[in-house]
Amino acid sequence: MSVVLYDYWRSSASYRVRIALNLAGIAYESVNIDLLKKDHKSAAHLARNPQGLVPVLEIDGHSLTQSLAILDYLNETRNMGLLPDDPVWRTKTQALAHSIAVDIHPVCNLSVVGYATNGEEPARTNWMRRFIEPGLAAFEAQLSQFDQAPYCTGAAVGLADICLMPQLYNAQRWDADYSGCPRIIDIAAKLSEIPAFQAAHPDRCKP
Repeated sequence: MSVVLYDYWRSSASYRVRIALNLAGIAYESVNIDLLKKDHKSAAHLARNPQGLVPVLEIDGHSLTQSLAILDYLNETRNMGLLPDDPVWRTKTQALAHSIAVDIHPVCNLSVVGYATNGEEPARTNWMRRFIEPGLAAFEAQLSQFDQAPYCTGAAVGLADICLMPQLYNAQRWDADYSGCPRIIDIAAKLSEIPAFQAAHPDRCKP
């Protein structure tokens, strides 16, 4: 049974799922849902996901939505080890990942920013920096509770790493300053060497 990912190349949520699929060694067909062309509002896509969002992953006979839920499914069914077994450290790791995926990402979603700023500059760029920069600074501070060796939460790639790299892509896109986050910078350098992350990068997935 083939695996199909309905995604958009610049979508942070889609980027996360691409990384996870690559890490798990799951071959998949990518179907581009062009957000700028409003493909996500089409009847066909709304039938897949009534929220009109990407990604949607068709796998194992199921149609799954919401990137964090998809990552949890892949982690549980493919034994990816993205979260520690200890309940305390599992919760701390989830909190680290969620600080990006639940707190920074939603307010920087293009639909939110477009509504808040009418898509005008410099308001749009200022909005992005207003939330990305302090969000990454807080992520950097949270990293202090983990032994970085060499990734966010230890020696193996975890959930937080999968959430971090798409957010850094957006930070670079909007020229948000995270130069004061040395641990993030070091982790990103290590993650960028991993083929699964390289192959998921938007520049490699642009239609």
